[in-house]
Amino acid sequence: MRTLLALTGVLAALQAVTVIILQVVSEQRKRHRHEGSYPHPSLNEVDIGENRLRVYDYGRDLYDAMLTSIDAAQESVYLETYIWKDDEVGRAFKEALVRRAAQGVEVYVVFDSFGNLVVPRAFKVFPETVHVLSYKIASRPWHLLDLRRYALDHRKLLIVDGVTSFVGGYNLGPYATTWRDTHLRIVGPATADLAQSFIGFWNRHGPGLAPITRHYPRRFDARISFRGTDAMRLTFPIRDMYIVAIDRAERSIRLSNAYFVPDGILFAALTAAAERGVEVQVLVPWISNHVVVDWLTRGYFTDCLRAGIRVFGYQHMLHAKTCTIDGVWSTIGTANLDRLSSVGNYEITAEVESEALAQQMEELFSCDTTNAVELTREQWMGRPWYSKVGEAILSPLRALL
Repeated sequence: MRTLLALTGVLAALQAVTVIILQVVSEQRKRHRHEGSYPHPSLNEVDIGENRLRVYDYGRDLYDAMLTSIDAAQESVYLETYIWKDDEVGRAFKEALVRRAAQGVEVYVVFDSFGNLVVPRAFKVFPETVHVLSYKIASRPWHLLDLRRYALDHRKLLIVDGVTSFVGGYNLGPYATTWRDTHLRIVGPATADLAQSFIGFWNRHGPGLAPITRHYPRRFDARISFRGTDAMRLTFPIRDMYIVAIDRAERSIRLSNAYFVPDGILFAALTAAAERGVEVQVLVPWISNHVVVDWLTRGYFTDCLRAGIRVFGYQHMLHAKTCTIDGVWSTIGTANLDRLSSVGNYEITAEVESEALAQQMEELFSCDTTNAVELTREQWMGRPWYSKVGEAILSPLRALL
């Protein structure tokens, strides 16, 4: 037992030293990193039944569309976000919400308390006309004993009048022109599902706040559905959705993810798909905003390349969470492929079966690869020894992230 404890202590110390070194190197890189523009196509709306869908891959266009929708609101505005910065973008959204609330529109906002710790307290204060929920993991001391309550609210939603909705990876802040992310706008009856998801979250997690009683009737539509992780209910359908879809793949998988740290079963599904002849391509940021996650991600590359998975390292910050399979099935949402998103945080993603939308998603993926470097097996196996050692030291942290 003493030997085991000693070895565990040595590993923890090595991990701590490695993390410190990586953080120092990361800060140096950030000072010299060029946050320039990146290629992005202009995508048109797609009709799916009574719904009109549009994919946004450029933050400035998305924010403008969201603000326009808020300004046009007549009944209600529901906004939920993980991060809401006190910058030009953040202030524009706050002003628009306050303005609509003053004109009689029911305005509800939810933001994650932990995700906005560094945001000035004054910015998080709203007039009484705006209903606000600052989500905290624990509202009572004994809640800290319940591991389910450690989930953060990582969802990003905007619902206007129960008709127009937005869901995807974009937070509110300095991401308009420098981060490649993906968001989806839906205009039509499918929006009611997202509205009820927001209402349900508010009514369950807003102790002391008046519940939302407005109801937008929902319809079943197999072509557009939404999956959401819920830690308190121990339901994690997004992970299962990915595994089922990957297992069904026959021709192609195009996967983009900001933080690619899948669990063993999900990763095995991807490698099995490649080994049975499916063309699997994975796009990740080569240098993201979390250097430790970057190194955890690289720990998968050897097995990816051996299985025949093509790996692309995006040259800007990529924050998208999307996947397209066989030119028919697509998902766009808030969930990363790591344990925090799979079985931890509150997440939501849209699942769409449409050849027209999938074609656009494949076009977007192809455009992204023009700004990425594809790894070769020979190149990767020849990386420096200290990279291999660092990946091995950090690999146990996969279970936590």
